[in-house]
Amino acid sequence: MKRYDLRPLKENFGDRMIELINSDIKDGENAIILFEIGDFTAVQKSADIVRKHNWTLMNSLKFNEVDWTIIVKKTAPRTQKTTDTND
Repeated sequence: MKRYDLRPLKENFGDRMIELINSDIKDGENAIILFEIGDFTAVQKSADIVRKHNWTLMNSLKFNEVDWTIIVKKTAPRTQKTTDTND
């Protein structure tokens, strides 16, 4: 599990969050991401990013009056199963 403080990026944390999880987190590993709440659109933005990349949002909570913390599990890319119809 690794922790990333993206609060200095304000509302521009999304691209960096994606970059860090893709490059620094192994499949099955968790990342703790801190970012500023702002007007709360960042909370929905973080959930949308997680969903778009097929990761799992393990937890999402208000850290203090201005910061939000999420825990994201990087899931392995899904592979399509094929069924053998010759059985």
